[in-house]
This record gives sequence, structure tokens and C-alpha cells, in this order.
Amino acid sequence: MAGHECYHCKQWIEEGAAHDCWTTTEAALTADLSEDLREAWQRLRETAVEFGEQRIYASLNSIMFSRKACYFFVRPKRKYLEVCVFLGRTLKASQVRRAMPASKTKTAHLIHVRHRDEVEPPMTDWLQEAYDFSEIDARRFSGIEARSRGAAASRPASALRATAGKPQRKRAPAKKKKAARKTAKKR
Repeated sequence: MAGHECYHCKQWIEEGAAHDCWTTTEAALTADLSEDLREAWQRLRETAVEFGEQRIYASLNSIMFSRKACYFFVRPKRKYLEVCVFLGRTLKASQVRRAMPASKTKTAHLIHVRHRDEVEPPMTDWLQEAYDFSEIDARRFSGIEARSRGAAASRPASALRATAGKPQRKRAPAKKKKAARKTAKKR
């Protein structure tokens, strides 16, 4: 019986058999959760789905919730669900374990969820705020990007012609600069 042991998952794979242990799914990440954590996960997911159109997908050890960019993700752990919410402000609440800047406009907040009852206001309000902020932040970023790309293209032709006839200042040759430095040192 020819085959090999997968380096990552230590599973025996028959020769010619398809094997992809890198593919992660929600079901695989939540399969080993206790009953309390599974209920909390289901409530978190249901709450997020109610917000509107979004993409929910598994990535490595996390389950991501995103519109154009991720607005929160869940890392299932053995004793709790680690929820990371991206907001435009820093929260000061007992539920927030840690807050750290994620970008110029976003702050990442780590929250541990151990029971279904913890997935209620104010946490659901923060998730809704993150969902709404992700759209505002995406629009703001795309506007900045569009303005910077379109700045040269939107400049009127008359402005381009006005600078075209003016002589450009030439830089002094390197030899002259060196000579000037030497004379300055001698003084």
C-alpha cells in the first residue's frame, strides 16, 4: 500500500488520493466547540447576517465577516470565542480585553465570548457599528484613491500649457558643487 503521511495534519494519504488539509471551513473550525460556545457562535453569526449583505468565510484559524474589508472576525478557542471588532473609535468597556490600532482610522478590539448571553447589547451594537463603519471607511478610502489618481488627469489643459513655456531651473553640475564646498572649507 503506497502512500505518505501528510506533513501538516499527520494523516496517511493513499497514493493518487486527493488531499487538501489547508482548506478551512466554518464547520471545521467550530466542530470541536462545547455546546455553550457553539450556541454563542450561532448567535454571533445570526446577528451578523441580519446586518445585510456581506461575505463570511474561513481563513486559517478565523472566520471573517467582511463587506469590502473585514469588519470583524472570530477565532474559536477551546474555552472561548475570541472576537476582534474593527471600529473607528476606541472602546472603554469591561468586555473589551484589549484595544490596539489596526490602521490610521481603525482600532481593533478583542473580546472573549464564553456564553450565548454575552452576544447582546452592547456587543451587538458594536458589531453593527463596525458593519456601518466599514462602508464609510471603504468609501472614504476609495474617494482618496480616486482623487489622487484623477488629479493629474483632471488638471485643465490651460494649466499644463502655462507651465510648458516656462524655463525649468537647472541644477548645478556636481563639479561646481564640489568646488564650492572646498572653498567653503578653506574659509
